[in-house]
Formats: sequence, structure tokens, C-alpha cells
Amino acid sequence: MKTLMGLAGLTMAGFMLLSCNTEVKEANYQIIPLPQEISVMDQAAPFILSNGTKIMYPEGNEKMQRNAEFLASYIKDLTGKSLAVQAGTDGKGIILQLGGNAKNPEGYQLKVTSDQVVISGPTEAGVFYGIQTLRKSIPVAQGVDIALPAVEINDYPRFSYRGAHLDVSRHFFPVDSVKRFIDMLALHNMNRFHWHLTDDQGWRIEIKGLPELTEVGSKRTETVIGHNSGKYDGKPYGGFFTQEEAKEIVAYAAERHITVIPEIDLPGHMQAALTAYPNLGCTGGPYEVWKIWGVSEDVLCAGNDETLKFIDDVLGEIIQIFPSEYIHVGGDECPKVRWTKCPKCQDRIKALGIKADKNHTAEEKLQSFIINHAEKFLNDHGRQIIGWDEILEGGLAPNATVMSWRGTEGGMKAVDSGHMAIMSPGEFCYFDSYQDAPDSQPEAIGGYLPLAKVYSFNPVPDTLSADKVQLVYGVQANLFTEYIPTPEHAEMMIYPRILALAEVAWSDPSVKNYDDFHARALKEVEALKAEGYHPFDLKNEIGNRPGADQPIQHLAVGKKVTYGPDAAYYPGYSAGGDSALVDGVIGGWTYGDKRWQGFIDKKEWM
Repeated sequence: MKTLMGLAGLTMAGFMLLSCNTEVKEANYQIIPLPQEISVMDQAAPFILSNGTKIMYPEGNEKMQRNAEFLASYIKDLTGKSLAVQAGTDGKGIILQLGGNAKNPEGYQLKVTSDQVVISGPTEAGVFYGIQTLRKSIPVAQGVDIALPAVEINDYPRFSYRGAHLDVSRHFFPVDSVKRFIDMLALHNMNRFHWHLTDDQGWRIEIKGLPELTEVGSKRTETVIGHNSGKYDGKPYGGFFTQEEAKEIVAYAAERHITVIPEIDLPGHMQAALTAYPNLGCTGGPYEVWKIWGVSEDVLCAGNDETLKFIDDVLGEIIQIFPSEYIHVGGDECPKVRWTKCPKCQDRIKALGIKADKNHTAEEKLQSFIINHAEKFLNDHGRQIIGWDEILEGGLAPNATVMSWRGTEGGMKAVDSGHMAIMSPGEFCYFDSYQDAPDSQPEAIGGYLPLAKVYSFNPVPDTLSADKVQLVYGVQANLFTEYIPTPEHAEMMIYPRILALAEVAWSDPSVKNYDDFHARALKEVEALKAEGYHPFDLKNEIGNRPGADQPIQHLAVGKKVTYGPDAAYYPGYSAGGDSALVDGVIGGWTYGDKRWQGFIDKKEWM
């Protein structure tokens, strides 16, 4: 027996065998995400996957039957073989069964002998992930048999929450493209789909009791070109999901053991809703569905009782569409400009006895009132809330889970206070950033997030005490779509970076190695292309700006730096201080790498 923990390579890919005058290709268990433990039986005979192979499942278990049918369809796509699916778990073939020794409910065991391939797990979801491992191990090989080397794989996820976010508000993606996104999440053992359905630029989910949300709020007259250039395309834009379509997507995801978490972003990011119902804003409008990018200052009026009813009415229908334990209520980027001048908001502050303190303004605490209202409604209906880390401001709702996007600090604050946190910092998890040299890429929001950096993400800080680790619920990739107008462009931004985050979410850090991962990712990118996806071409990656990672020699290296009285560098972009200009290290593709030194009139920042 040869035991392989994560990094050890298997000499299987592309190996050709000849058996009974039939060409045979060998499977390769080095997949993404990498299993926790792979034990190969060196001297044992392999299992030969042929046209006569049967897939068996426990009689009467509809979820396992569906798992078996998925496996049959995967094998059909990969090899052209049509395998029979039948009830029962005795005999030769591929056997799916509940049980085994996995302690994690999403864990599984995959055991291959010459007679059987047995995938077992404590739940149907665990078996499904074992199926994905088998699926990814099988090469694309039409018209040949497949040799599955004798092996025992024991595997389980590192985190319970393994998510990916898709914004369909800025740009609308139809049902089929959303399902295609879900398919790729399933392939990589992701189990949460965070669906960003509302924003300033469009309301995308039907609320039957508030029909103008989609009749009016789903449509903008035109869209800005580029980075708020002041020029517009002159083309009306719109689209939304009916409740029936949303339910169809929820069911589609559930079959693949993925939970859909809808996001209704409030009280900010609501200009599309205000356009439909201007009475909900502080000024009364008129408003228009935003045709530019950014954050509107027009938000829900926190002092208006109609706002509270609106929240209840929307969430009341949302929970009828989405059976998920969690509903995401946003809470991010809510400017307080209107609230400071709104008589109703100020009256609400007085009525609640809200007082500013050294940590929070009265208006920040007013937002906490809105989030708490939403949470109470959802809690009363058996649901929980997730919010972006701004929901910490003004006081965290009692049962809230925090999604930390402005770094990891918000997540750590939540954990310190006994709340669950989902780590999704922009530095590692925002896939709307450039993934390679910007001049080689389609226009993006900015930033530079290459594959290697995603892979380097550690969601659990080393300083976190052992008793708090379990409160780090998981990780999530985010794709906001201001500059991503088509599903094909979205795929290019997602793949292969989602592969890196999938391994962060699933595999133990002890089995991770970037060079090994990169080799596996190159193969998977080619497989994605063969399946009709549009991933970034990893083999042609340019990488960081020359000189950003290794010092270069120039005339200023080692020289003394003197700043004039009005030319001090901006502390937010110090690039390491005085030595930044003379250390031979230059800035990377964007200033987000903290290697750029910025200068600004001191009056602007003092």
C-alpha cells in the first residue's frame, strides 16, 4: 500500500494500457480540490470501467437514485458509455451507499478494488462529493475503457460553508447561465450559492405584492460606458427572474446539494426599489434606476414606517421562494447623508433614544435598528440573517452571521463576540479584479488578484484561539458584475480562480502546495475548455509587473530621500515608508498591493 497525503503525485494521467485488445486509459486521482488522504494499492488490480458496468444505489432512496443518475450522465459525457442504473447494493460495479467511517456529514470514502467501486458517506451530500472525485478522476476518452487504480480515498471538507456569489443586478444573466454556474460549483464541492438579486442598477426578483419592483425597478434607460465616463450606450437594459424561475433554480441547486442564499441588499443599494416606490426614500424622489456604477446616496428612509412594512413584505415573499436557513440582507455601503437631514429619520433617532458615541454615529446606530428589524422578522419565521461586515456598525443583530469583505477584521470582531463569520475579503475573494496584466484583460473594476494569491488565502488567522476556530463558518468567492456584461466574460473571471478557493475551502492546509495545484489547474482549464466553458487561459499567464516581486537595480537604489514640507506621502499609501522609492521594488499592476507610494495635498487628508 502506498499512502499519499495531498501532494504526492500519481503516475496515472494519460497512461495507456492494452487489455483484451481494447484500449484502456487510466484515471488520475490528483484532482481539485485535493482529497485529504489518498491510499493507492500498488500491486492490486484496477477496476475496469466498461459499457457493462452498473451503478447501484440503496433501494427507495430518491436522493441516492439522483446521485446515481448524475454519475451515469457524467460518465456518458466523459467516455460515451451508457451505464445502467439500478436499485440494490450487492454485486459488482459502482455502488453508492450510506454509512462508512466518515465523521463529517459531508465526508465520504471512495474505495476501488478490481470488482467494485464503493462510494460511501454518512449523508447523500457526502456521497455526491465522492461522485465528484470519481468524475474528475476519469479522463475524457471516448470509445475506450477506463482503468481505475485500486485506491482508498478518505475525504471531508475543512469548512461547512463553501460559497460563491453572483451579482445579477448590475448585469442580468438568464436561467441557463445561472444553472451552468451552479454546475461548476457542484463539480468543485461548493455548497452555497449566494445570489445578489437587488441593487441600485436593477431589481431582479419578482415580488408579487409589489409588482412595480420589477415592472419599473428592473429596467434602466441606458448604461454608462466604462468607469463612469459620462458617456452612455443609449440602450435600455433590463431583466428579472419570476418566482417560478427562481424556484426552478433553487430546486436545480438542491439536487446538487447546493443551498441558494438570496440577497436583498438593504437599507442601501436600493435606488431601483426607490424608483418603483419613491415614498420609501427620504426625499420622495423622483428617482431613476441607476445607470452608473458606484453607491447611491439615496437609500431607504429609516424613519418611515412604510419602509419597515416594505422590508417585511419583501422578505415575506423571499422566504416562500427560498427555503434556505439564511437570508442575506446586505447592510453594506449605506451612506447616511440623507438620514442626517431627514426629519423622519431624526425623529426616529430621538424616539429610540439613540445617542452617538466615540465608536458610532447616531445614524450608524439607526442602521442597526433596520437590520435588527429585518432579523426579527426572519427569526420569527424560522430563518437567520447574513450581512456584510458593516452590520457590525452600531451594534450587531443578536443572531447575525457576518460576511467579512473589507478584510478579515470584521469577521474576527464577529467571532470575538461569539458570532459566526464567513471570510470573503476583497484582497483574496473578489473575482471582479484583474487576474493578469490589465492591458491583456477585458476591462475590470480594478485591482490585481492572480490565481496564486487566491490560493494563498488562510481564512483562519494563526492568532485565533482554538475555542473560536469553529466560529469561522467558511469562505466565499464574490463576483460583482459592473464590468462583466456576459456569462462568457463571467466564466473567464471565475475560472480558474474558483478552483483555488475551492481547495482553500475544502482541503487541509497541510496538503496544499501551489506548484502542485498549478499543474492540476492547467489540466482542469483545458478540460473546462473541452466542455465549452470560457476560462482564463492559465498557460499564457503574464504574471505580476516586472520588478514588483524581486528588487531591480536603478540609479536611486540606496539613495537618501528628502520630502518637501508639502510633499509628504499619504499614510494610506506609504508603500513601506521612506525607503519605498529607493529599495528597488516597484509597484505591481495596481496600488492595492501596498507597494505604491501616493502623494496628495496634505490639506486633503489631515
